Amino acid sequence: MRLVGAWWLMYVGHRNNRSVHDMLASWDGQWMLALAQHGYADVPVSLTDAHGQHTADTAYAFFPGYPGVVHTVSFLGIGTYAAAITTSLVCGAAATVAAYRIGSWCATRRWPTGDARADQAGMLMAVLFAATPMSIMLSMAYTEAIYCALAGWALWFVLEKRWTAAGFLTACAGLTRATAVALIAVVVIAAFVDRRADARAWLCIVLAPLGWLAWMVAVAVHTGSLMGWFDVQGDGWDTGIDFGRATLTYLRDTFAANQTAGDVFTAWVIVATIVLVVLNFVTRLPWPVALYGTLAAATVLLSTGLMNSRVRLLLPAFVLLTPVALALAQRSRTTQLTVAAATTAVSAWFGAYMLGIYPYAI
Repeated sequence: MRLVGAWWLMYVGHRNNRSVHDMLASWDGQWMLALAQHGYADVPVSLTDAHGQHTADTAYAFFPGYPGVVHTVSFLGIGTYAAAITTSLVCGAAATVAAYRIGSWCATRRWPTGDARADQAGMLMAVLFAATPMSIMLSMAYTEAIYCALAGWALWFVLEKRWTAAGFLTACAGLTRATAVALIAVVVIAAFVDRRADARAWLCIVLAPLGWLAWMVAVAVHTGSLMGWFDVQGDGWDTGIDFGRATLTYLRDTFAANQTAGDVFTAWVIVATIVLVVLNFVTRLPWPVALYGTLAAATVLLSTGLMNSRVRLLLPAFVLLTPVALALAQRSRTTQLTVAAATTAVSAWFGAYMLGIYPYAI
């Protein structure tokens, strides 16, 4: 599936005089590469925020986890760009396996032991994840792949009640992106519920928020403000919580007047996400899965910022696809293959369109 997306991206790039090399490192990818190569103090001033500004604080909007891993991998002698793409590809594969595990786990709690539908649900979950509208991010110099891998496996460890591993991976996820607050909340609540049955749950509660808190403290020390990271995000990218007002306005304006395919498709993805949130509770999925998916989506849909990046930002909420995978597991093989082919085609088109044709940042 990713090969189909890569092939179409090359074709679209060729038709629009864009190189795949540049597209896979476009927009925030340039920040990731610069941070991996130069660190926070020496980022080129040519890199700016959404307003075209570059200050001593601008780079601190980006979490250090992914650039740090890329910098480490680059010591293999493959260069920063190659290290970034390699890291994303490996993490994307790991995230896909995590999606399979989560889908299978949910299915085994619904059907008798040995039922073939459980394995099918896992495979379909992996397929749906790999063919989400912006799954091209799993091959880019962005944080989505590494975060999805860490979050997916942390959530699976929660389901398995393996608290030490869940806490450690959640701490690592907290160093990669702000969406980790959703994961931290679910992991801490789940561990607290199980604290009497397993003393290691207390260690999980302590570990889970450490990565995210460490970066908040680091940015606070750098900026001299307790809310330093939020200030950098708000000033540079107009990002903040507005409880969905910006999203609703975007949906209204897009459906009423927008003629850009990227925006219209993005609006429909937002609507589909809201439907999936409801389905996760209606179908009575394990509460850690349903709650994490809901909170991860909420961090995106209840905030302001660049609306055209919503599809990318919703990728970490991939567990919302679980009800779809479970439903498809009960359908014929023909139906499953048809859905897989259709989602792959749409994913390939949209990812290439947003990178090679769409004129705005993602």
